[in-house]
Amino acid sequence: MVLGGGISTDGRRWVACRKGFLLSVRVLSRVFRGKFLALLGAAREKGELRFEGRQAGLAACREWRRLMAGVRAKKWVVYAKPPFGGPVQVLKYLARYTHRVAISNSRLISLEGGEAAFRWKDYAHGNRQGQ
Repeated sequence: MVLGGGISTDGRRWVACRKGFLLSVRVLSRVFRGKFLALLGAAREKGELRFEGRQAGLAACREWRRLMAGVRAKKWVVYAKPPFGGPVQVLKYLARYTHRVAISNSRLISLEGGEAAFRWKDYAHGNRQGQ
Protein backbone atom coordinates (compact mmCIF):
# COMPACT_ATOMS: atom_id res chain seq x y z
CA MET A 1 0.00 0.00 0.00
CA VAL A 2 1.13 3.55 -0.63
CA LEU A 3 0.17 6.82 0.91
CA GLY A 4 -2.23 9.27 -0.72
CA GLY A 5 0.40 11.97 -1.06
CA GLY A 6 3.93 12.78 -0.04
CA ILE A 7 6.28 15.24 1.59
CA SER A 8 6.92 18.45 -0.34
CA THR A 9 10.30 18.90 -2.02
CA ASP A 10 11.38 21.29 0.74
CA GLY A 11 10.48 18.62 3.34
CA ARG A 12 8.22 20.92 5.37
CA ARG A 13 4.66 19.94 4.49
CA TRP A 14 2.39 17.15 3.32
CA VAL A 15 1.13 17.36 -0.27
CA ALA A 16 -2.04 15.31 -0.75
CA CYS A 17 -2.99 13.66 -4.04
CA ARG A 18 -6.03 14.73 -5.96
CA LYS A 19 -9.22 13.41 -4.44
CA GLY A 20 -9.92 9.85 -5.55
CA PHE A 21 -6.27 8.93 -6.18
CA LEU A 22 -4.10 6.81 -3.91
CA LEU A 23 -0.92 8.19 -5.47
CA SER A 24 -0.36 11.06 -7.86
CA VAL A 25 -0.14 9.82 -11.45
CA ARG A 26 2.70 12.29 -12.05
CA VAL A 27 4.71 10.90 -9.12
CA LEU A 28 3.84 7.32 -10.06
CA SER A 29 5.06 8.00 -13.61
CA ARG A 30 8.39 9.34 -12.38
CA VAL A 31 8.94 6.48 -9.95
CA PHE A 32 8.03 3.91 -12.59
CA ARG A 33 10.40 5.54 -15.11
CA GLY A 34 13.25 5.51 -12.59
CA LYS A 35 12.70 1.90 -11.54
CA PHE A 36 12.26 0.69 -15.13
CA LEU A 37 15.41 2.42 -16.38
CA ALA A 38 17.44 1.22 -13.39
CA LEU A 39 16.42 -2.38 -14.05
CA LEU A 40 17.09 -1.96 -17.77
CA GLY A 41 20.57 -0.60 -17.01
CA ALA A 42 21.28 -3.47 -14.61
CA ALA A 43 20.19 -5.99 -17.24
CA ARG A 44 22.57 -4.37 -19.75
CA GLU A 45 25.47 -4.50 -17.28
CA LYS A 46 24.84 -8.22 -16.70
CA GLY A 47 24.84 -8.87 -20.44
CA GLU A 48 21.16 -9.84 -20.45
CA LEU A 49 20.24 -7.53 -23.35
CA ARG A 50 20.96 -8.19 -27.01
CA PHE A 51 21.23 -5.42 -29.57
CA GLU A 52 20.75 -6.55 -33.14
CA GLY A 53 20.03 -4.99 -36.48
CA ARG A 54 19.46 -1.24 -36.33
CA GLN A 55 19.89 -1.32 -32.53
CA ALA A 56 23.37 -2.92 -32.67
CA GLY A 57 24.98 0.47 -32.01
CA LEU A 58 23.43 0.55 -28.53
CA ALA A 59 25.98 -2.04 -27.41
CA ALA A 60 28.50 0.83 -27.34
CA CYS A 61 28.53 2.70 -24.01
CA ARG A 62 28.40 6.13 -25.64
CA GLU A 63 25.31 5.30 -27.70
CA TRP A 64 23.61 3.67 -24.72
CA ARG A 65 24.24 6.70 -22.49
CA ARG A 66 22.90 9.02 -25.20
CA LEU A 67 19.72 6.99 -25.55
CA MET A 68 19.19 6.81 -21.76
CA ALA A 69 19.70 10.57 -21.38
CA GLY A 70 17.00 11.20 -23.97
CA VAL A 71 14.61 8.71 -22.39
CA ARG A 72 15.13 10.16 -18.89
CA ALA A 73 14.40 13.66 -20.18
CA LYS A 74 10.98 12.69 -21.52
CA LYS A 75 7.86 12.68 -19.39
CA TRP A 76 6.37 9.22 -18.98
CA VAL A 77 2.66 8.71 -18.33
CA VAL A 78 1.50 5.73 -16.30
CA TYR A 79 -2.14 4.90 -16.87
CA ALA A 80 -3.91 4.77 -13.52
CA LYS A 81 -7.56 4.73 -12.69
CA PRO A 82 -9.64 4.26 -9.54
CA PRO A 83 -10.19 0.60 -8.64
CA PHE A 84 -13.52 -1.03 -9.39
CA GLY A 85 -15.46 -1.22 -6.14
CA GLY A 86 -13.24 1.15 -4.18
CA PRO A 87 -10.45 0.71 -1.62
CA VAL A 88 -12.20 -2.04 0.37
CA GLN A 89 -12.30 -4.26 -2.72
CA VAL A 90 -8.61 -3.59 -3.39
CA LEU A 91 -7.70 -4.65 0.16
CA LYS A 92 -9.81 -7.81 -0.10
CA TYR A 93 -8.14 -8.66 -3.40
CA LEU A 94 -4.63 -8.12 -2.04
CA ALA A 95 -5.40 -10.00 1.18
CA ARG A 96 -6.16 -13.15 -0.81
CA TYR A 97 -2.54 -13.15 -1.96
CA THR A 98 -0.64 -11.65 0.97
CA HIS A 99 -2.31 -13.79 3.64
CA ARG A 100 -2.55 -17.09 1.79
CA VAL A 101 -0.86 -20.18 3.20
CA ALA A 102 1.39 -21.79 0.61
CA ILE A 103 0.89 -25.38 1.81
CA SER A 104 -1.66 -26.19 4.50
CA ASN A 105 -0.64 -28.53 7.32
CA SER A 106 -3.17 -31.13 6.16
CA ARG A 107 -1.16 -31.60 2.92
CA LEU A 108 2.19 -32.16 4.69
CA ILE A 109 3.21 -35.82 4.91
CA SER A 110 6.67 -35.53 6.45
CA LEU A 111 9.60 -33.23 7.13
CA GLU A 112 12.89 -35.09 7.49
CA GLY A 113 16.47 -34.03 6.90
CA GLY A 114 15.41 -30.63 5.59
CA GLU A 115 13.12 -32.15 2.94
CA ALA A 116 9.34 -31.86 2.94
CA ALA A 117 6.90 -34.30 1.39
CA PHE A 118 3.31 -33.25 0.69
CA ARG A 119 0.18 -34.27 -1.20
CA TRP A 120 -0.68 -32.38 -4.39
CA LYS A 121 -3.21 -32.26 -7.23
CA ASP A 122 -2.35 -31.54 -10.84
CA TYR A 123 -5.34 -29.43 -11.86
CA ALA A 124 -4.04 -29.06 -15.40
CA HIS A 125 -4.22 -32.83 -15.94
CA GLY A 126 -7.57 -33.91 -14.51
CA ASN A 127 -6.79 -33.50 -10.79
CA ARG A 128 -4.22 -36.28 -10.84
CA GLN A 129 -2.93 -36.69 -7.28
CA GLY A 130 0.63 -37.31 -6.20
CA GLN A 131 3.15 -37.16 -3.39
